[in-house]
Order: sequence, then structure tokens, then C-alpha cells
Amino acid sequence: MDPITERQFLVNRRYFFGRCANGIGLAALASLLGKESSFGSEPLLPQIAPKAKRVIYLFQNGAPSHVELFDHKPELVKRHGQPVPESMLAGKRFSTMTGNPSGKKLLGALEPFQARGKSGATVSDLLPYTAGIADELCFIKSLYTEQVNHAPAINFFLSGNQLPGRPTIGAWLSYGLGSLNDNLPTFVAMTSVNKNTTCGQIFYDFYWGSGFLPSRYQGVKLHPGLDPVLYLNNPSGVSPELRRRMLDGISQLNEKKLQDFGDPEIATRIAQYEMGYRMQTSVPELADISNEPKEVLDMYGPQVHQPGTFARNCLLARRLIERGTRFVQLMHAGWDQHRSLTTELYTQCVDTDQPSAALVKDLKMRGLLDDTLVIWGGEFGRTPFIQGDFNDRPNWGRDHHPYAFTVWMAGGGVKAGLTHGETDELGFNVVKDGVHVHDFQATLLHLLGLDHEKLTYKFQGRHFRLTDVHGKVVKAVLA
Repeated sequence: MDPITERQFLVNRRYFFGRCANGIGLAALASLLGKESSFGSEPLLPQIAPKAKRVIYLFQNGAPSHVELFDHKPELVKRHGQPVPESMLAGKRFSTMTGNPSGKKLLGALEPFQARGKSGATVSDLLPYTAGIADELCFIKSLYTEQVNHAPAINFFLSGNQLPGRPTIGAWLSYGLGSLNDNLPTFVAMTSVNKNTTCGQIFYDFYWGSGFLPSRYQGVKLHPGLDPVLYLNNPSGVSPELRRRMLDGISQLNEKKLQDFGDPEIATRIAQYEMGYRMQTSVPELADISNEPKEVLDMYGPQVHQPGTFARNCLLARRLIERGTRFVQLMHAGWDQHRSLTTELYTQCVDTDQPSAALVKDLKMRGLLDDTLVIWGGEFGRTPFIQGDFNDRPNWGRDHHPYAFTVWMAGGGVKAGLTHGETDELGFNVVKDGVHVHDFQATLLHLLGLDHEKLTYKFQGRHFRLTDVHGKVVKAVLA
């Protein structure tokens, strides 16, 4: 076929499909902009009876040490300094930073553990505030994953795949359940890191991305300081009335393009312009904590007064879900203690322990905990054996450990005061009630009323889901 004729066929084909998509495109636009639309008030999929409406995910980048904080192993303390048993290393894969793990010495927990509350859950003295709410928490001490490095493991937890490009949990929930508020994003991400840390992790944008879902479902990142959302404020000399007229003109042009081609990204662009306009009022009000009672601020600790800290972000997370944001992903880096266990672990616990516990207590005081799921945990655990020279205590560390670690949850339909799963006497392998990452994801969706096998999106000829082709709901943790 000659190039001119082929070009005509291609143009006609594109025009045909663009015109055919008009109905879909207009429906999408109506669902995004129309107040009478069911989008935002009704789920897009049939529901299981939901226990939770919202999620606050306190993701601890870098992987907290389970054997240091939650998984009490007296035998590990007893065998402190002895070589790790070779039988435990068979077939195991560790990061290259460990080198050959054979002959590595076992390292007992740095601080004592105590049985806490009526539940008797074991929590380290490093986390006194978390210990104080142990009876509100559901500990899963038998999580395991397949990734041994940070970015793939974090992405696996948040999107179900180690490679970027899949929708993250918040995006799936935005797609499956819709919005609870017209004036704030459905999915918000915030990040923080300890000052002067030597083990910070990079926060990649794909950690809160929408992947192949329409981009209106991606997370909106809030920044610390006076402008939490970049480029939200009007430039100098631009009045609200002028901004409104400008947006109306842009919207008319975009709507004409949407009618021609039905591209859902055009509908997204229209909706995001409108959301940005409404957020000019809602975001400054959200970020202003001056009306918070002193006793509430004191509960979160002194760092709540510093924008960008974990404590401030925890308070903002409560304010966000209070105003209708469905999924808040609060990521805090600094747990990657390869050679700083005896120093930076202490700092990290001080900076995160009090705010995490305060958030749970604050939600409960306001009657929000019952239908808000709070999650605390990282991408994997840390090795029960040492990384580094055993005789050089200031530089003690632990390497990545995907074979067993701990996460806790609170509220949102999980059993309070429960410890689920067990590891062996050294905290090395799961020996009872193992929970894979996909099982954890399936359970999270179930708590929000979604069947993880039915929440799918067709892309490139295949129906994808958060849990891929795996995952079972962990019914033992459901209230």
C-alpha cells in the first residue's frame, strides 16, 4: 500500500475510534464533575460488608528490625555472639552487603522486651508509647516477602510487583471505591526522614503512582511548609475571579477535545484543574494546625510543631481522613541500619514511637478508629545475625531479612490485642501462620469491602489486580 493511502486509513481509523468513544468520555466527565453522579458516593464494584472506610499507612522505609522491636527471642539473647546455624542459611538469599553469611555471629536485641497490657504482646523498651497501646494493636509477626532490596520490596508491598508501573494500593482504592470529598484528593502521600540520618531511602514517585490506571487515581504528594501542593496558589496579580475565567476557558477547550476523542486522560485533566481550584481553599485550612488543642499537640510530641516531620505528618494524616481523604500513605525513611543499630535506631524510635501511638489514640478519642485502618511496618525485617565487626559495637548493624518480620495494624475491623503468627527461636524463619505480602494486600482490600480477585483492570489484553494471581484473606485477624 502506498504511504498516502495508508495515512488516510490510519487517520480515518483514529477518527472512527475517537468518535465511538464519545459516550464513554462524556460519561467519565460527568462522573468526575457532576454533583448528581454516583461516583464518589457509591463503590464501582460490589462490596463485601466493609469494616473500614479509610486507611493511614505508616510505611517505615528501610525496614525496622523485628527482633529489636516486636519479636522477642530470649534464645537469640542467650546465643548472642555464637555463629548463625548453617542449617538456617541453606537456600537463603541476602543482600550483597552481608557478604557470605556463613560464620556470622548472632546478635541479641539491644534493649529488653516486656509483655504489654492485657494481651501480653511483647514490645521492646525502645517503643514505650507503642507499648502503651499494645491492647489496641493487631500484630502480624509472620510476614514474609521475596525481595531482598529496598525499592523492589517497597514497590512489591505497595503495588504487588517489584517493578514500577503497576497501580499502588491507594490508586486501587481510589479506583474501586471512589472519593469521599470533592475538595481534597482521595489519595495523599507524605514523606519524612530523620535529620542527619546516614540511612535515608529515596522516595520514588512510583510509590504513590497509578500505573496503568487513569492518572486521576494517583496519589497527590503534600510537601512541608507553606505550599503543601506545588503551584497551587495563584501567581501575583492573578485574582480568584481571573483564575476562574481562565479555568472555564481551558475546560471548554478540553471538553471539545474529549468529545472528539474520548481520551480518559483529558477527563482527568479537566477534573484535576477543578480539584486544584477547590484545593486553594481546602489545603491551607488543612495545613493550619493553630486550632488544634494544646493537649492534642502535646500528645504527638515536640516535633509536631516542625513541618515535614513524622509527627506533623501523623497529625495531618488524621486531619486528612477527618475531611474525607480515603488513603493516606505516610512514608518515613531512616530504618536501614547496616552499621548504625546502636545509634540511629534509638533516634528513629524516638522520632516515630510517640506520634504513631498518638495517632491511634487521637483517632479513638474522635470515634474514627473503628472505620479507619492504621498500618505500621516496613518492606522486610533485619537479620538476627550481625553485619559488621562484632568487636566494633558503635558500628553494629543488621542486613535485610525477607524471611520473617512484623507489621502492626489498628482499628478498621482487625482484632485488637491479637498476635498472629510465629517465627522460630531466633526470629529467622516463619514457623506458624505465615502471611505473604499478597495475603496482607488481600486482607487490606477485604477490610475495605473489596474482593481482591474481583478488583481488576484490563490492560494490554490482561485483567490485572493488586494481588496478581495470589493472595488469601487472613481471616484470623478480622474482628
